[in-house]
Amino acid sequence: MILSLDLTSQVPIYQQIRDRVVEAIATGVLAEGSPLPSTRQLAGDLGINFHTVNKAYDLLRQEGLLLLNRKSGAVVQRDPASGPPGPGFADEWSARLRTLLAEAAAQGLDATAVLTACQGTVDSFGVRPPDREVRDRGGEPA
Repeated sequence: MILSLDLTSQVPIYQQIRDRVVEAIATGVLAEGSPLPSTRQLAGDLGINFHTVNKAYDLLRQEGLLLLNRKSGAVVQRDPASGPPGPGFADEWSARLRTLLAEAAAQGLDATAVLTACQGTVDSFGVRPPDREVRDRGGEPA
């Protein structure tokens, strides 16, 4: 697994690791069941402290995206095909989204630019809207 980190960024390294893993899951680079390098191995590969990787992996575990145990190490627990998220996820995510959109508005981006950026990002993850026919009938397509 290759992660691109910016050591000069104001974003903490553990957050960058977390973000890159989430993006890899969203784009299908990492699927449910995919193993991740051990904290020590990834830290060595990146030339950073293993506690930094540990913090990133623990965040991903708390978010329900990784399963961590001594025997199997870090394994992706969810991916886009895993079904709906757990309870409470949508509320927390909506709050973070509101803050990101507020940042864009505060910096002067207009609604069209924000929506275009959002659509482009969603498209890059390969997320497709549900089939209207299936959604409307609540079952399999005819």
